[in-house]
Amino acid sequence: MATATLTKLQNFIGGEFVDPADGQTEEVVNPATGEVIAEAPLSTAADVERAVAAAREAFDGWAATTPGERALMLLKLAAAISDHAEELSDLESADAGKPRKAFLEDEIPAMVDNLRFFAGAGRCLEGRASGEYTEGYTSIIRREPVGVVGQITPWNYPLMMAIWKIGPALATGNTIVLKPAETTPITTIKLAELASEIFPPGVLNVIGGHGEPAGAALVTHADVDMVSLTGSPETGKWIAKAASDTLKRVHLELGGKAPVVVFDDVEMETALETIAGTGYYNAGQDCTAATRVLASKGVYADVVAGLAEEAKGYKMGDTLSEETTLGPLNSARQRERVEGFLERKPDRAEVVTGGKEPDLPGFFLEPTVVSDLAQDDEMIQNEIFGPVITVQPFDDEQKAIEWANGTRYGLAASVWTRDVGRAHRVANALRFGCVWINDHIPLASEMPHGCYKQSGYGKDLSIYALEDYCEIKHVMVSLG
Repeated sequence: MATATLTKLQNFIGGEFVDPADGQTEEVVNPATGEVIAEAPLSTAADVERAVAAAREAFDGWAATTPGERALMLLKLAAAISDHAEELSDLESADAGKPRKAFLEDEIPAMVDNLRFFAGAGRCLEGRASGEYTEGYTSIIRREPVGVVGQITPWNYPLMMAIWKIGPALATGNTIVLKPAETTPITTIKLAELASEIFPPGVLNVIGGHGEPAGAALVTHADVDMVSLTGSPETGKWIAKAASDTLKRVHLELGGKAPVVVFDDVEMETALETIAGTGYYNAGQDCTAATRVLASKGVYADVVAGLAEEAKGYKMGDTLSEETTLGPLNSARQRERVEGFLERKPDRAEVVTGGKEPDLPGFFLEPTVVSDLAQDDEMIQNEIFGPVITVQPFDDEQKAIEWANGTRYGLAASVWTRDVGRAHRVANALRFGCVWINDHIPLASEMPHGCYKQSGYGKDLSIYALEDYCEIKHVMVSLG
């Protein structure tokens, strides 16, 4: 397996690449090989201070640019990502352990489209009212950027989540301090390199490091006006509390436990192929992954057997090979976490297939199917975040809805049935930010991706994401 050359990475602050204030770095490991591939900066509060100051200094000038000027720069960034697609795919494969082919064919086009969408959508924002509502006065509605935004991205989609965050923030005139996860900083720092040729200094700043001290310093900084996180509910709750001291705006996407409700009239072959494909994609490290299946009793045995058969068709190994369809987990720690769920399963539950470590370097785990679980079981209630699909049988439509809604999460769900009325009834009853019917995970830049319940609040993608990064101002002009 080819590996990336050992590289010393740097923070990107104020348009320059700089070492962290105290010179400390941390090894970045390729999860597919266990080999060290880079040295990443370990930022401190001093680095955060410098990055926030750079973003604050750049803010007035960036906010004053026209939407058309900002759009042109976002389009240039989209073009740069497209032009560097092969290199970015090599880096992300090494950085995050993604099968290179899937990243190149699925994620790169989506990111380019996202930036192109936000470039155009940012030019179409307008006030919803302008006129005389009090005699002798004209009222005007203005949309203005929030200010300096601290953004924290996760390790499961390092580059894509960075694009989801910077697109709407930059389109609306905000400046950014972005911190990728400490285990997957490489492609985000490469993004900063591409952006350095396009945006004014200080508009986009990237710092490495852990949640403590770098992330905490960013969240609590008095000169940061908004914090956006994609991460765990626990981290999101801490951020919401910490941000309250300065009443920052907070945007949170905090994971999911997507129910996949399969009725007995479904087209089984298509359903099984799609559920497995979207459950095991990115090794199940996806907050929308189709890993919690609820199957009608009439087809329960077929669903369990069919998913087990699908699981056996995935190929693990060299992530640069086009034959590889399942990558590793992000780290040894993450694999141990997933294995812990399997070790603690109740006696009545059965691991139908998988659940073992293959004879490979890195942090691979076989694609797994677990049956005979109950609603209160840990694997049903908590996000496993690995290549493990659970299957529960249900008796009727109401029980399916009750169990589907019966977790703290509310990000995404899907319903599988040929009955149009039932599809709409169930979709309407599910308390999730996105519900697919007879499919799972397709996303469109024009449509919102966001949460209910403890999956967070705020929207990614679509015009609704732009709303989150805007302040609304009423200007009233006396006509006297």
